[in-house]
Amino acid sequence: MRTFATAQATGLRSFQCDATAVRTAPSGARAFALLDGIGDRESVRDWTRTAARRLARAASRRADAEAGLRHIYADYAADPDRHDPEVARWMPSAAAVVAVHVPGEPLRVAWCGDARAYLLRRGIVRRLTEDHNARRVYPPNAQYPQGGNRNRITSYLGRVLTDEEAVAAYDHPAIETASVTLDGPCRLALLSDGAYEPHLEDGNDLYVELEHDPIRQVATEFVDLAVETSIRQSKAEDPAWPYADNATVLLADFG
Repeated sequence: MRTFATAQATGLRSFQCDATAVRTAPSGARAFALLDGIGDRESVRDWTRTAARRLARAASRRADAEAGLRHIYADYAADPDRHDPEVARWMPSAAAVVAVHVPGEPLRVAWCGDARAYLLRRGIVRRLTEDHNARRVYPPNAQYPQGGNRNRITSYLGRVLTDEEAVAAYDHPAIETASVTLDGPCRLALLSDGAYEPHLEDGNDLYVELEHDPIRQVATEFVDLAVETSIRQSKAEDPAWPYADNATVLLADFG
């Protein structure tokens, strides 16, 4: 039985700029990576696909999600062009989340951006990541119920901020991590914002939508419903401007 699956829907964008990759090292460490490309261009699509493979390979070889993400983040940040704001704004970049499973050890997750990781177990869905966006920096309050713009990403793969610079600017580091002990059968879900936002805004229960089998069918149905829901939601606001982002999910079963 296949223990992981990924599915994508392009939505109403011109290109599918999300990407996933899974790599298993000789040690048995397996990395699951999901990137949500920023923008809608062919160059972003191609760059994100390569970056996802690089991230999964680096994390699996190091048997560590954080070490893998920091290695790839630093490599892109070393490009001098990315330190020129006028040039960097046209260079491909992506929100990124990576999880590494080493048999017998806790599951480790690292991320930069607003792609998310969830763990489903015993009827409960647990979110493992916190978004790097303006809504986190400026949470909703009585005066501004919507808070900051969730589409304004504060950290991502392809940016050059150090942890210290990101903390000073946004009160969170450039890269964050989490770990969780796997003490029974469970399912990991890595999601782009185009996949989780429509479901959450529509009040869908992520556990109900993601926990059943077969795993490949679940993944496909989840992204298809995300796109359908986004189009319906956007048409309700303005029939002349339907909208649906790229939607991508990567599911993996453990135990």
